[in-house]
Amino acid sequence: MQVLVIGTGNMGAGFAKQLSAAGHQVRVTGRDAAKAAALAAQFTHVTAVAPQNAADGQDVVVVATAYGDAVAALQSVGSLQGKTVVDITNPLTPDYMGLTLGHSTSAAEEIAKAVPSAHVVKAFNTVLAQVLGQGATLADGSQVNVFYAGDQQDAKNTVQALAASMGFATADAGGLVNARYLEPLAGLNIYFAYGAGRGTAIAPAWQGLQ
Repeated sequence: MQVLVIGTGNMGAGFAKQLSAAGHQVRVTGRDAAKAAALAAQFTHVTAVAPQNAADGQDVVVVATAYGDAVAALQSVGSLQGKTVVDITNPLTPDYMGLTLGHSTSAAEEIAKAVPSAHVVKAFNTVLAQVLGQGATLADGSQVNVFYAGDQQDAKNTVQALAASMGFATADAGGLVNARYLEPLAGLNIYFAYGAGRGTAIAPAWQGLQ
């Protein structure tokens, strides 16, 4: 697939690495052109591009920014008409130990409202950057789950195929409204990793789901 990754932080770098390894053609863009270029230079099939019209010709757009930056980042890359947008964000408080949205809406739903021409799918938000960077299999041999939620089946199928191509187990989490469940799940995972000091080589899973 042709995939645009918006963001050059730890998550953006993890996507560039894993998408490249899976053979996808990847564009990376961000506010810092030099950082995007340095990231792209580390991997094959990865090219740094300016934000303007970066979404043109892309099958998937991954917004790998903080939630507060996501809408502006998506609006900066050109037309998203009919494109699959993967929202990996979580609406975290400054200390990362809480959420700023919940119950009646979610980060994914707010992003979808702001870019209504796109097909937004919530996915990868429960995968820590360290896990994404190291790959889909944890040290104990277990396969990392990617839960995905969205309202357009074709877009969900695309995200499922993308995640599977990188080696992740996948689970359909229903409509985009269920991002209201996935975002607190990510918050719990972050608590275990950092608040409880259990380390970052962890990922949530459901027994018997496969």
